[in-house]
Amino acid sequence: MTRKTTFLILVLLAGSLSSYSQIKDSITDYISVIKTNVYKDYKKMYRKGGGSLVYPFLTPGSNQYDNVLWDWDSWLSNIALRQILTDIGTAKDKEEAIKYEQGCVLNFLHYGDWDGYLPIVIWEDSKPRDIRPENIYDVNMHKPVLAQHAAFITKTNGGDAEWIREKFYHLQTFVNNYKSHHRNIATGLYYWQSDVAIGVDNDPATFFRPNKSSASIYLNCLMYKELLAMVYLADQLNLSNVGKEFAADAENLKAAIQKNCWDERDGFFYSVDLNLRPVANVADNTLGRSFIIHSGFPRDYDCIIQRIEVWSGFLALWAGIATPEQAERIVKEHYSNTKTFNSPSGVRTLSKMEKMYSLRSSANPSNWRGPIWGISNYMVFKGLEKYGYTKEANELAQKTISLFGKDFKKNGALHEYYEPETGVPMLNKGFQNWNYLVLNMVAWLEGKKAVEEF
Repeated sequence: MTRKTTFLILVLLAGSLSSYSQIKDSITDYISVIKTNVYKDYKKMYRKGGGSLVYPFLTPGSNQYDNVLWDWDSWLSNIALRQILTDIGTAKDKEEAIKYEQGCVLNFLHYGDWDGYLPIVIWEDSKPRDIRPENIYDVNMHKPVLAQHAAFITKTNGGDAEWIREKFYHLQTFVNNYKSHHRNIATGLYYWQSDVAIGVDNDPATFFRPNKSSASIYLNCLMYKELLAMVYLADQLNLSNVGKEFAADAENLKAAIQKNCWDERDGFFYSVDLNLRPVANVADNTLGRSFIIHSGFPRDYDCIIQRIEVWSGFLALWAGIATPEQAERIVKEHYSNTKTFNSPSGVRTLSKMEKMYSLRSSANPSNWRGPIWGISNYMVFKGLEKYGYTKEANELAQKTISLFGKDFKKNGALHEYYEPETGVPMLNKGFQNWNYLVLNMVAWLEGKKAVEEF
């Protein structure tokens, strides 16, 4: 090796180390900015309750929402809140938070009945018809995260579930409603009643599709974790026989997801289409004579996989459904692919290769067809971390920290979603609280206690 070559290598190495140092310094700066803004702001999510909201609760936006309680928003905001309290909260702060946390669950269960219907959202001025529609079995209801929320609160407080004992019956009927009226018997998968208020508003696997046709991978991953949460709560309440039933349901659902939603060709989990005509002996005379149509080889499958690359396929990692071999393919072939999901700002909510990919700013519905959301970044991060993909989890955490740090620096607040390539905010300044889960990522990066959802 010549002196000139050696010198060039040293120059390149020095440049690389300098670049790494700059990146590290910028991440440290963004972490400081995020902490400063969040720590001074977090108690603005507390609401005393009133009107139809009979318990104190957490609202999902410190600066944007009034007295309104949303389903998965309050659950995820609560996890972020507990990270904040772990970081800086006093014993008094932590005790104060409990009534607001428990109130999120109890407000919904207050409207429970034998049929198990629970609303998606409650406003302070909600009327009975707003909370409970007439056609309860034909509309979507509270997403299956309520038991998870209750389990998270219980686990945070040392496993004491007595606060929910009187309402546990309504939690059971809620989950059983899903099993009886939102589940396709042939596949064992759960489906949306419609495309209204599904959380991921315009997911192409559900959006503008026929009612009761979308067995969403997002919904089924949430449901799997919900059933496990019911097992935990039943055990904490010394109702082990009840827990065994939900444990069996969870195993059956996991098997159904593996059978119907995993695509060996693509190495990814997809939603499936249930919109198939029943197999029946129906006579037809289209050809001039009466035939029993398709009787020689009727369909012998119960659904059709929807090969639409939506970020929620990664939830099979978050939920612990994927096998290690499946996880490896998901990470290598999908998470790491810059042509599909991987962008400078995090995980695109729809693959850039999909024809439906769009970065249009929209509030009704909110746009999940490509933009970066803090919550999808977080849930994919948790899946990567759970399966031991530390390098990738580190990368995604740093991208999210940079995204939010820049937004706080420039705009003094966070937004609902972002442009993938540039990180420019797209809509809704002040959309804060589940975005605060970035602090859970920070804690993990710093080697500190990172609060996790159940």
